[in-house]
This record gives sequence, structure tokens and C-alpha cells, in this order.
Amino acid sequence: MANQLGQALKMARQAKKMTQKETAENICAQSMLSAIENGKYVPNAKLLIELCQRLGIELNTISLASNFAISSQPSLNAKLDKLCNLHDYEQLRGFLLKKSTINQLQTAAEEQAYYYYLAITDFQIDHNLTAAKQNLKLALACNETKSLTSVLMRLTLISLSLVNLEQGQKKESEQLLAKALADINQINYSENLNVLFYLAALINYQAGKIRAAVDWLDQGVTYITEHNSHYMLANCYFLLAKIAQKTGQEDQALENEHKSRFLSELFTEKIFDQI
Repeated sequence: MANQLGQALKMARQAKKMTQKETAENICAQSMLSAIENGKYVPNAKLLIELCQRLGIELNTISLASNFAISSQPSLNAKLDKLCNLHDYEQLRGFLLKKSTINQLQTAAEEQAYYYYLAITDFQIDHNLTAAKQNLKLALACNETKSLTSVLMRLTLISLSLVNLEQGQKKESEQLLAKALADINQINYSENLNVLFYLAALINYQAGKIRAAVDWLDQGVTYITEHNSHYMLANCYFLLAKIAQKTGQEDQALENEHKSRFLSELFTEKIFDQI
């Protein structure tokens, strides 16, 4: 458990094909990065943020652990995977809008995935919230049963929650968020579910609900590690670091309380709080 943070950063570094020396340059000693990756040192907020930024880990950039099929044609799904993993949203939008791509949509599930990805390009390229909302609603409409056992259904709901929040529609955002997260521990595990905890924290963070944001991150770290996964851990730690940086001067007690809880989760170490 102690090595989860280090492994998450190591995986992100290796995905970028960067050496420890390249990653650590002008940030910290290579030996310190090695200690972090081997679970021997927990970096402070400033150091973690700098490392995450060097590795291209950002609050608004997420790749799914596995993408959803938009076609029965393997070549189209492979193209989608490549563009999503590269975060090449311009190329992704062009690919999605091609008639040859649209003509391959055959099932409701494929259409739902199609509109979900199209909404992501609306959000990422020009932050067109109106278009993103429209396409997310089309994605929801494709799921006739409205079943929350669908991971994509939940991802669509929580994405719509984020869009509503940015449009100032807080009540609608809260309702969608609650629906996306309802009984999440009762459905079959998929690594893409890790995203829900992170986005729940991000939505609360952007709404100014710091306690709720940290709580969702704590739950997320526990959920991810209990399922022997590393996916989204680096992003969770990055957001925890941003929160610590933001609240450190104004509310030191709150920061220390949450750090204690967080480290207890990370190292599975009991806190003796009867002092």
C-alpha cells in the first residue's frame, strides 16, 4: 500500500518514456525521485505538483483505463483508443464527425459511446458547454433502460454534473452527481469507475466544498487500492496536493487532519486519536 503513490508516478513516467533523471531535473534529486517511486518517501504538495506537471498529469485531462466501443470494426475502435490516449481532441472530433465513422454506428451502446466522446471534444477543444451538454444528453437518451449498472451511464451522468456546475446550475449538478455515485460499491468493478471518485472530488473542489472533495479522494484512494489498481491514483494525489496547497495557509488544522486521514489510508496505519 505504501508504494501506491510511487508506482502511480513511475507508471506515468514510463508512459512518457522519460528517465528518472529527465523527470527530476530542476525539481529534485534523482535519488529523491527514486525514493518516491519505491515508496520510501512521500513528497509534499509543492514537489508532487511539480512532478505531476512534468509528467503531464493535469486536473482536466483524463484517459479512460479502457475505451468504449463505437463500432464492431476493430480498426475504428483502435483509432479511437489512439486519439483518446494522446489527448488529441481536434483529431478525435474530426474522426467522430466523418461520415464513414457515423455510418458504422449500429447499436444503442455504440451510439451512447459516440455521443459521450463527442461531448468530451466539445468540452476540451473550445469549452463549449452547451454543445457538450447536448451531446451528453443524447448519450443518456441512447440508454433506454437508464440502468446504473452501466459504467458509461455513470460517467455520462457525472460529466453532465460537471458541465452543469460550470454553467452555474448547482442544484442540477448535485442531483446528477448523487445519481452517478449511487450504490457504486454494489456494481461489478471496472477500472473506469475509479474516474467517478476523482470527478466527484473535482466537482466538489470547484464548488468550494473542500471537506467533501477530500472525503471523495480518501474514498477513491481506498477504492482503487482495494481493487489492486493504480489507475487514477496519480490524479487523486495531484488534486490532494492542490487542496493542501490551497488550504495550507488559511486552515492548517483542516489540512493536517486530512493529511493524517490520507496517510492512514495510504499506509493502512491506525491513528491513535484518543489523546
